[in-house]
Amino acid sequence: MVAAEPFRAACERAELRFVPIHAQAEFDDLTMRPDLWHGHRELRFVLRKLSSLLRAYYDLIASVYEPGRTVLVAHPLAFAARVFEDAHRAPAATIHLAPSIFRPDSQESASIPGIDALGFPRGVTRIAMWLVDRLRRETGLPPVSTVFRTWLHSPQCVIGLFPEWFAPIQPDWPAQVRLTGFPLYDESDAHAITPDLESFLNAGTPPILFTPGTANYAAAQFFAAALDGTRRLKRRALFVTRYPEQLPKHLSDQERAEPYVSFSRVFPRCAASVHHGGIGTSAQALAAGIPQLTMPLAFDQPDNAARLCRLGVARTLPPHEFRGDRVATEVAALIDDHRVAERCRHWADQVRDTDGLVATCALLEGLTVGVRRGSDRGQTGV
Repeated sequence: MVAAEPFRAACERAELRFVPIHAQAEFDDLTMRPDLWHGHRELRFVLRKLSSLLRAYYDLIASVYEPGRTVLVAHPLAFAARVFEDAHRAPAATIHLAPSIFRPDSQESASIPGIDALGFPRGVTRIAMWLVDRLRRETGLPPVSTVFRTWLHSPQCVIGLFPEWFAPIQPDWPAQVRLTGFPLYDESDAHAITPDLESFLNAGTPPILFTPGTANYAAAQFFAAALDGTRRLKRRALFVTRYPEQLPKHLSDQERAEPYVSFSRVFPRCAASVHHGGIGTSAQALAAGIPQLTMPLAFDQPDNAARLCRLGVARTLPPHEFRGDRVATEVAALIDDHRVAERCRHWADQVRDTDGLVATCALLEGLTVGVRRGSDRGQTGV
């Protein structure tokens, strides 16, 4: 597993070999940059960071790649892995966590009005083409005609980690796309509910859980509005953030903060979830059958939020409208609507009917067939 240092512990618990690509300090510096959470600048910011690192990423992949023994499994923005696949004819799969990356021409992925995170900001495509073609030239490959529309999808295997009822396959999606469902594993076996949190959950009515995203360092206003909103509703609140400095200073016994919780354990005991629209949080709330209020910021979040609204389980507020009074109004409307409760139950049943991890693993194992054939022709054994 080639990943940033914060993911080392999870990899080692899964008994995977971990190869760090960013130190903790580098990761913290990246996530603390305001542009990362700006709906018009986030992708340009990421690509510019890649400009000085793409070759290093490629070389790191090369250092751990064993012909005949390795299958590449990469995020779509892992351009180095995609170039390596072409250069070495390596067996590979592109993993799409959320559907917004496909950029369909249809109306299926229309974003929330007023939030333009799904449309590429001006210049982003040119930056991506320049990055990819520079690395391809260095590795003896010809340039590509497009990046986001076609090239970033592996021609061998593309896996969407979401069900078709969440994002139906569109005619202009690559033919090699397979949808497997949400991967709901969240290490719940390694993150039991602490005695103090258990006492809080048992001490009153189900709380409203607020989380702005695991890496969001700039969420002080989010939590201020959350606290104001829940106090207006006279509801209990559970705040989840790794950065306690962004929390309000004085919490009552009706409010509690935690650095991390297993959503699969805690969401079923909550009245609602208020979050950023990240695909993992959205999926866990769907599985738990609770209503959702989203405040999408960037990347796939606006598209996920729009899809949740179409499913009838959520409402959304853009960041500039995320105030205590609006939070109270929207959350109350969700909790008090029997139609929302019915849709939540319906989609929770749909989530439980599939196992996205099992289906995904089966597709990845299928790629090893080609590796074994190469081994039979004299390459290193699997």
